[in-house]
Amino acid sequence: MSDAPDESIGTPGWIDLTVEDAPGLRDFYAAVVGWKTEEVPMGDYADFTLLAPATGEPKAGICHARGSNADFPPVWMVYFLVADVEASVAQVLERGGACLLGPKNMGSMGRYAVIRDPAGAICALFEAAG
Repeated sequence: MSDAPDESIGTPGWIDLTVEDAPGLRDFYAAVVGWKTEEVPMGDYADFTLLAPATGEPKAGICHARGSNADFPPVWMVYFLVADVEASVAQVLERGGACLLGPKNMGSMGRYAVIRDPAGAICALFEAAG
């Protein structure tokens, strides 16, 4: 294991959009931006990963407004990479923000939390599995 700092900490690591009509918005952005799409099975429905047209690299997601996402606003949510999601959420609360969801496990990928900053803006914090 390297002692070098992870240079991705503090950078946007992902964006996604949670909406009622995920297939409709998937098709909209595929036509407008040129993204290719890939289904992400969610049980009885599928969310979508948006892939860069030239490389096929995952760049964003479109999710159904269901389950724990049901109350998310229909905006592009950025996920900022953090070293320790629990420590970051503690700082959010100490500095006048709120934790709206989590911290929660995201499968084998890591952990995340959705927060609201003191100005009311919503974003997510993501700690990659180590």
